[in-house]
Amino acid sequence: MPSVVGLLERREAVARRRVDGLREEADRIQAELAVAEREWQEWVIARRRVDTVLAPDGGGAVDEESTSVQPQDTAERPATRDAVKPKSQVPVWREGLAWSVLSVDYQRILTALADRGRLHQGPSTCQEMAHVFGMDPVPARVEALRSKAKRLVARGWLAEPTPGRFTLTKGVAGQGSGP
Repeated sequence: MPSVVGLLERREAVARRRVDGLREEADRIQAELAVAEREWQEWVIARRRVDTVLAPDGGGAVDEESTSVQPQDTAERPATRDAVKPKSQVPVWREGLAWSVLSVDYQRILTALADRGRLHQGPSTCQEMAHVFGMDPVPARVEALRSKAKRLVARGWLAEPTPGRFTLTKGVAGQGSGP
């Protein structure tokens, strides 16, 4: 008769192989998703550029008068023109890209992680971020934060050195500029 420990070890090995297989599949799907999202983003950019060119005002017709900015013009321009909408896309991070291209929710995550970095506290969990944001750490809120953090990881803004713990990537952390 086989020992109980032996049976448990066999079942554990089977479960571990299944987990490893699912992780490999998830990694493959994540990589495929990242490629598809980049391609989609390129098409979105292409469509916006075509919309700009085909705009009724010509989009590309710029006269000297409109390019010269007078100091009083700057104060009169609405600040909301450049504001990012709450449900906006998260662009892929590249050198020199400002945090202001992100919605306020994503900027809050970056700011919280930048603060932790300055205090040498290391990576943060989504529960810790929920607490910092004054949210109840209920599963729905934590999962919403996790979804946003994972999206930032996929776009290169954040790193996930260990599962469930997030930090700024080196380039983003090295910017020294916040929102």
